[in-house]
Amino acid sequence: MNDKALSTRLIHNGDGQYYKKMASYQSIPEVLPIYNTSVFAFDDVPSVDAIYDHEAEGYIYSRIRHPNSDAVSEILASADEGEDALVFSSGMSAIVISVLSVVSPGDHILSSPVLYGGVHGFFQNELKRFGIDVTFVDFNAEDIEKYIRPNTKLLYTETICNPLMAVPDIPRLSQIARRHGLLFFIDNTFATSVVAKPLTLDADVVLYSATKYLGGHSDIVAGAAIGSTSVIDKIRGKLVTYGAILGANDSWLLARSLRTLELRVKQHSHNALKVAEFLEGHSKIEKVFYPGLLSSPDHERAAAQFSKGLFGGMISVNLKGGEREASTVIASLPTIKYVPSLAGTATTVSYAAKTSHRSFSKEQLDEVGITYGQLRFSIGLEDAEDIISEIDGALDRI
Repeated sequence: MNDKALSTRLIHNGDGQYYKKMASYQSIPEVLPIYNTSVFAFDDVPSVDAIYDHEAEGYIYSRIRHPNSDAVSEILASADEGEDALVFSSGMSAIVISVLSVVSPGDHILSSPVLYGGVHGFFQNELKRFGIDVTFVDFNAEDIEKYIRPNTKLLYTETICNPLMAVPDIPRLSQIARRHGLLFFIDNTFATSVVAKPLTLDADVVLYSATKYLGGHSDIVAGAAIGSTSVIDKIRGKLVTYGAILGANDSWLLARSLRTLELRVKQHSHNALKVAEFLEGHSKIEKVFYPGLLSSPDHERAAAQFSKGLFGGMISVNLKGGEREASTVIASLPTIKYVPSLAGTATTVSYAAKTSHRSFSKEQLDEVGITYGQLRFSIGLEDAEDIISEIDGALDRI
């Protein structure tokens, strides 16, 4: 190419064609490279046709799929013991697109009322625009079968419900779904595959805000869906249409994080149990929500469904007081930061009534049990005694 002009040589030397040379080498990268390319090149038209017609493997356009999204999807499917997986640009996009892939105008969804606020809002408000009705029912306290209609298509809940840490009876819900020909989707964000594997308990799809524990370092925004090939293929079609695939860089970062997921979640869980036990005996605390506590109404159910001794890293507490006391505690924590998210390496605090569930009316908050004196702690990887000492010091200020 030395007979070409400088600009031509700068553009074409060392371009994607270099990969063909690398493919003949006897060595490979130990870590999958980041494929920062929006499109893939072909030598002829039949090569593209073969991929579109599913006669050959390959990539066309990164909005559809790319090597990094496929690689991290493979890790996720293996971790949750699913047949296939997809990654999305956020947890909300994973949930919205997955739900819209399996319901149509005129359909009905049965959901737990205690959900991440964004999902609750999507169910309560946005789905009306699509002619889809949602009924919120306490899956643990009610006979949910009496709420199932001829047009009900989907059961939806969370493995550990946000922010009250309630744990549904997953096998029972799976049996109800099978009996009535429904799909059963469950958000496993707070648990992860380290604590619980809902697919092995016959759920159809497991959903994640991968921004949280799966990413685990507070440096990416991502989502995921894992399940059977038949259901994931339906979701894949909508994912391509809506264009919410996770990009190459964030897919690579998510894959990096998943290598240490088990180590991190086990430590989060061990620390959280110590902190929950401390808080349960504190004079300034009215109630602790954590399924690992023997006093939790969900403890027996959680112990039966979760990995031995692991109950996740999330704790909610009701202070003996209201908004003023909650604000004082938040302002009195020197290293535990107030953030509208969770599950990074550092311990953080959130305030559901003012962040994730801010759109709820006072009546809705009361109905699900969220108060203005309720704080949610995401217990990190620090030494547990240091976490306890800092929270104790903040509680002394109220």
